[in-house]
Amino acid sequence: MKVVLSVAGSDSSGGAGIQADLKTMTAHGVFGMTAITAMTAQNTTGVSAIVESSPEFLGKQIDACLTDIPADAVKIGMLPSPEQVRLVAKKLKEYGVSNIVVDPVMVATSGSRLMEENTSQVMADNLFSIATVITPNIPEAECLVERKIFDKAGMEKAAKELGNEYGCSVLIKGGHSVEDACDLLYENGEFTWFEGEKIDNDNTHGTGCTLSSAIASNLALGYTLKESVERAKEYITAAISAGLNLGQGSGPLNHMVGIKSEKGERNGSGKWTSIRSSREDCRESSAGIGV
Repeated sequence: MKVVLSVAGSDSSGGAGIQADLKTMTAHGVFGMTAITAMTAQNTTGVSAIVESSPEFLGKQIDACLTDIPADAVKIGMLPSPEQVRLVAKKLKEYGVSNIVVDPVMVATSGSRLMEENTSQVMADNLFSIATVITPNIPEAECLVERKIFDKAGMEKAAKELGNEYGCSVLIKGGHSVEDACDLLYENGEFTWFEGEKIDNDNTHGTGCTLSSAIASNLALGYTLKESVERAKEYITAAISAGLNLGQGSGPLNHMVGIKSEKGERNGSGKWTSIRSSREDCRESSAGIGV
């Protein structure tokens, strides 16, 4: 079975962070491991408290995972402090990990800030250069390039600027666009647009975490970056379209969309079918090794 390590914060309400990552990885048929950067007291209406893991403890979590079970991909999410960023970059280089997906989480869907003011530049300087792909949304991309993005041309300019500066692929997520939900991938000097329409559902808590975890899962399964983004977008579209409605604020997605219950019924109304093919991938990759 393929393995993905998530280095991210914990969401007590289960919609984002580590919890969303593990659900997404399970839905894709890969084995998820975690190194928790912070515990948050949060729900669909906001974040009320954050307790950070010390860099030393975070490092021990990563060591415990990777010295025992090598990872086929790593997803990096919430890193509240510069010290944590530097530690994670050092550990990933030490273990020679590939397929690194960096989601530069700065602000929660509810609007609560999850990163110290000076951490974004430290993240760019230390993690972007070793990343396979970074996945900022439009507000995060605006922070990184220090200007507003108003349209698709602005997204292309920002993606190219970030990709060329740090030597990584860049996926700018268009969910914050007023017009549509088209995402832009800049890879090896080329642009690829992934078309999408706005879904009439305000429950989008954890979309960034979910998409980046889905990309990491598909990379671990051996898909190309373009294929991984396309498959991840199909999954998250189905998870939003399923219409889960929990909580009093911006609720979570239905990460279980496409997974059948004991009664043989699908959870949610989505038609996402990648869970079947992912299981086939797992069986093929584990054939002959007793898994």
